[in-house]
Amino acid sequence: MARKQVKSVAGKVVAITGGARGIGRCTAQALVRRGARVAIGDLHVELAEKAAAELGGNAVAFELDVTDRDSFAAFLDEAEKELGPVDVVINNAGIMPIGPFVEESDETAKTMIDINLHGVIFGTKLALERMLPRGGGHIVNIASQAGKAGLPGGATYCATKHAVVGLSEAVRLENVDTGIEVSCVMPAVVNTELGGGLTETRGVKKVEPEEVAEAIVEAIETNRFDVWVPRSTAGISAILSLVPRSGREAIARLLKADKVLSEVDEQERAAYEERAAKSTSEAAAAADAEQPATKG
Repeated sequence: MARKQVKSVAGKVVAITGGARGIGRCTAQALVRRGARVAIGDLHVELAEKAAAELGGNAVAFELDVTDRDSFAAFLDEAEKELGPVDVVINNAGIMPIGPFVEESDETAKTMIDINLHGVIFGTKLALERMLPRGGGHIVNIASQAGKAGLPGGATYCATKHAVVGLSEAVRLENVDTGIEVSCVMPAVVNTELGGGLTETRGVKKVEPEEVAEAIVEAIETNRFDVWVPRSTAGISAILSLVPRSGREAIARLLKADKVLSEVDEQERAAYEERAAKSTSEAAAAADAEQPATKG
């Protein structure tokens, strides 16, 4: 069997959204360690600047609102001005407020779709606009294993991640002969603030953000599309796809997969849910501010 050719990331310019914390920050660290130059984009620019300072001279930080196409374009423009043409765009930013679907506010659903899906759409389009004329590049979209199943307690989140998987597959096929690679990363529950308080599936422990970061770097090095973390879950998914729905659902109950997002430690998730709710309220306020004034 032919060995996969590995391309070095040393000297590559990589732009990462939501890079101030969690998976994004760990990925920036892993890339800088291998000699890449990294632009960290985050809504919380102070945290992004702190992360970049800690990573050293090969990392820079810029403010980024992934729900705003102009903000995203400005982020990539600044990254290219500072570091050179962007070789890799990693669409990592995302939020996951959870709870019963019927109790989810419309504002929460809209913000999740805006950040988790529209942010990836904007980032992918803007990356292609830069990469197609150069005949090369790599787009990495962070989805989730929730993008391959429907989990109670996270209906809208699952919907956004299913969309990211489908988007990535379509964009990959559209660009199969352009020299542009696409990777879709599907982690299990990750030990970050976003994954705090979630129930573990039996037989699948929480993964560390460093493990996801290493998988992302390996996908860039080897042009791998499907990136399951941990890799063993790819086999589980393949086997389950051959089982009738009633069987899949029975296995999910046996493995407690149906409890991952529905039976959570609310105390452990409190800080994250508060921050996610703040993102929702800030987005709603921004949307209201953009509406034209009306007479009563």
